[in-house]
Amino acid sequence: MESLSETPWDITISGTGLPQSLLALALSRSGKKILHVDKNRLYGGTEAAFSLQEAEEWVNKLKQEPGTAPFEDVSIYVSPEHVKVLSFSRAYTLSLSPHLVYSRSKLLPCLVSSKVYRQLEFQPVGSWWIYKSPNATRTSELIAEGDASACLHRVPNSREDIFADLSIPVKSKRALIKFLRHIAQPLQQDVNNTPIDLEDDLDLSFAEYLISRFQVPSELHDPLLSLSLAPVSPQQTLASFAVPRIKRHLGSIGVFGRGFGSVLTKWGGGSEISQVGCRALAVGGGVYVLNRGIQSIDTKVDLQKGGPLQLQLSDGEVIRTRFIVGSHWDLPPNAQIPQPACHKVARSINIVSSSLAGLFPVMYDGGPTPTGVVVVVPGTELTHDQGSAHVPSTYLLVHSSETGECPAGQCIIYGMVSLPGSKGQSLIEEALNKLLRTFTDADGTPAVLWSLRYTQLGLPCGAGYSEGNPFASPISDRIICFQPSNLDIAFDDGMIDAVKAVWKRLSGDDTRDEEFMNFEDRAGVFSDDE
Repeated sequence: MESLSETPWDITISGTGLPQSLLALALSRSGKKILHVDKNRLYGGTEAAFSLQEAEEWVNKLKQEPGTAPFEDVSIYVSPEHVKVLSFSRAYTLSLSPHLVYSRSKLLPCLVSSKVYRQLEFQPVGSWWIYKSPNATRTSELIAEGDASACLHRVPNSREDIFADLSIPVKSKRALIKFLRHIAQPLQQDVNNTPIDLEDDLDLSFAEYLISRFQVPSELHDPLLSLSLAPVSPQQTLASFAVPRIKRHLGSIGVFGRGFGSVLTKWGGGSEISQVGCRALAVGGGVYVLNRGIQSIDTKVDLQKGGPLQLQLSDGEVIRTRFIVGSHWDLPPNAQIPQPACHKVARSINIVSSSLAGLFPVMYDGGPTPTGVVVVVPGTELTHDQGSAHVPSTYLLVHSSETGECPAGQCIIYGMVSLPGSKGQSLIEEALNKLLRTFTDADGTPAVLWSLRYTQLGLPCGAGYSEGNPFASPISDRIICFQPSNLDIAFDDGMIDAVKAVWKRLSGDDTRDEEFMNFEDRAGVFSDDE
């Protein structure tokens, strides 16, 4: 094979994060000469998945090179009392992107039409649970029968769930049914088939909207809001944000099976999807180089004349390419990519000593056992001062060992709250403690064995990708930059739109939309057994 410097590359992709890897997948049948580099030695970028040892190496690298990735305040905690309970390093696959993927997400049709879905395994996400302290009004069934201290309540997902829930008063049930019936109505369309929103009160807070329109009592606001995955309280969340997302949640249930509307990717979340995209490009003739990034761009040449861009890689090798695509953290400083305006959230990845099996009930007779659930701890349950109504909810995504992320008898809990640094981590820790105390039995309370804690930078939840994304460097329109990842708990479909925009830019103006990730099977690539 020719050396990298001897090949005139059509496209150089920097970083193996999810948008770059989906772009690699989209270009995998283009016939172009594509070089895909990553300064890290692991695939996945901001969506990487780690063993215990790899997580430690990642933390040490970020501490030595701050500002080189959208993460800060990184640390690892290991319980000295329970360290022997941990298994060996590679028994764990800990994901930086444990996204929920709704069944109607734009991502899934792309994976199917591009034929890479065969290399992935998706598993159902089951119940939504909400934490209510023992003296609070109970909104749904208790997770532990006969345990008066049990505080977890399953959030109703349908009219059937509501009717079966004996703890909800009849009057409240009527209000809930009225709300669910309203949001289940399809949007009307104008003559151009554009959806028309006839509601004129979506600029109210979600709490005001529920009370004024449907007379839904306040004790049901948090459970309903949890279905929208809103990062802040009902009083701070606009109905214009919450209502469409609750529609998405309820409208996704039953697409792939009764009782659930979202899935997760086995073996490492977004990292698995990234690697599948990279593999597709490699099969199509792309060249991959890990542990080598772009050091600089030669700005002495006239970058606007249309000739090849000249890059120096981190090992000193110089290459030529027509286009460069990456993110702010994967492109060199002299690309003059402006520092993105980022929101910050606290996150943690926690290995727990118990399977917490009670969180994973089968959703219907004969149905699959879910491998993921969502536990929401409202801010009012975490603080007790006068401002607690405006403290954001903490989300705990609980993954069972069936995801392949941990050994049997343990589980992984991904904690997320819309506050950065130590304030956010203290809320996550308190939420974790409340959840684990719910499972106290004769053997004691389940323990956090190991924890990776960090602050992540990105687009605010629900912000989506703006019209300016992807955008070009001021020094050349052939240096293309993706915006930071969205901090949403669910996969952001705007990423597909951004990848498609770059794909069209690189493929030519005559490229048709229907060609995007729409491939025929490669002869002999997949056997009948697969």
